[in-house]
Amino acid sequence: MKAIINVFLKNGVLDSQGKAVQHALSGHGFESVKDVRVGKQIVIEMNESDASVAKEKVAHMCEELLANTVIEDYDIEIQA
Repeated sequence: MKAIINVFLKNGVLDSQGKAVQHALSGHGFESVKDVRVGKQIVIEMNESDASVAKEKVAHMCEELLANTVIEDYDIEIQA
């Protein structure tokens, strides 16, 4: 199984990297860009046959290590 985890800052947390990207895009003529939020994607290959067990294990990984849950949210997609 493959787990795809997207980690992103919670709403209300200043995304300085996103603001820098937005500013750079505006400087390149993309004035219609209203907001940019930058996150990260983590892809994990797992030896697991049950998707619900895999998702539970990955959620535990996120809570313990992969995401700073004070300021970040995450979503998990499991692919067979």
